[in-house]
Amino acid sequence: MSRVGKKPILIPQGVELTVDDKFITVKGPKGSLSRTVHPLVSLALTEDAEGKHLTVSVEDETEKVNRSQWGTARTLIANMITGVTVGFTKKLEVNGVGYRVNVQGRVLNLIVGYSHDVPFLLPEGITATVEGNVITIIGIDNEAVGEIAARIRKVRKPEPYKGKGIKYTDEVVRRKAGKSQKAAA
Repeated sequence: MSRVGKKPILIPQGVELTVDDKFITVKGPKGSLSRTVHPLVSLALTEDAEGKHLTVSVEDETEKVNRSQWGTARTLIANMITGVTVGFTKKLEVNGVGYRVNVQGRVLNLIVGYSHDVPFLLPEGITATVEGNVITIIGIDNEAVGEIAARIRKVRKPEPYKGKGIKYTDEVVRRKAGKSQKAAA
């Protein structure tokens, strides 16, 4: 039995959730998200004194594939609800002499040590703000926010000798010692 999958999802006030067979749509104050769940997973919407709950289940709990899809589907739906109510953010830090970042509309302009600036077009539904050397990626879709942050980091990964590059603010870059010169004989 999936420990994650068996927990019911509480639907907060102001969130409208519709289930149409395997297609789920969540509408909230920040926007709307929709997704098709795996065919092995079934969804049941219930209402009691505490409020509305969504229960995710599978037919055969003994199969490993069913259990993994059960927990995954429950987490994805819970993230959709969190996204339309609170939203998601990722923070990236730019380190390096002369490294700069600025936002011009939907384009994030990265100046990170190449002979040219690297323009990064932000997709619809994702916004970015820059404060000093910290880039904050904001959106309602957890997958999209994480993907865009990973692509921005990929432009100039942090290197282990001086720590220059783009890294997550909570990421620890393990530093290496440089070359050690032999003593003159």
